[in-house]
Amino acid sequence: MHDGAVAADPGEDLSRLLQASAQGDQQSFAVLYDATGARVLGLVLRVLRDRAQAEEVTQEVFLQVWRTAGSYDPSRGSALGWLLTLAHRRAVDRVRSAAAQSRRDHAYESQHVETPFDITAETAEGRMEATRVHSALDVLTETQRSAIELAFFDGLTHVEVSERLGVPLGTAKTRIRDGLRRMRDQLGGGQ
Repeated sequence: MHDGAVAADPGEDLSRLLQASAQGDQQSFAVLYDATGARVLGLVLRVLRDRAQAEEVTQEVFLQVWRTAGSYDPSRGSALGWLLTLAHRRAVDRVRSAAAQSRRDHAYESQHVETPFDITAETAEGRMEATRVHSALDVLTETQRSAIELAFFDGLTHVEVSERLGVPLGTAKTRIRDGLRRMRDQLGGGQ
């Protein structure tokens, strides 16, 4: 039967070819491939809808057939049914794998894509905030404003502020604290 002839019952012939392939008969495997390859490829192509992937999966199916032909049990179904079941499972696995990869890629991108920096919006927001801070400074007493300007705009420590203003350290701290409270109240009320 190695000459490629098909028996009266093609299912029986495929079953014998599969059993011979399980014994390592390469010629039987080649005949089995010639007899079923187009059908397997057609099924896989219908599932995957991509010719290159379908051809790759079909190759994987026949590699699996060569390795596991001994697991075929004729009492459980036809040889063609067994082949097509292997092909369908392999094709569905490929679809699931591609879908899972797509989900992983999407999740990665959504976590790692930075929002583009908008310099114009940032500048406008900074100017608006500066205007609000200057307005809040206007509600301070002259002594509070000078203490806060020295501490925050000139970067002086509390000790340096007290020395610069010629006031005790506790007084400098009180002016800064009270001024910050008034500013906070002013800024909080403006929102």
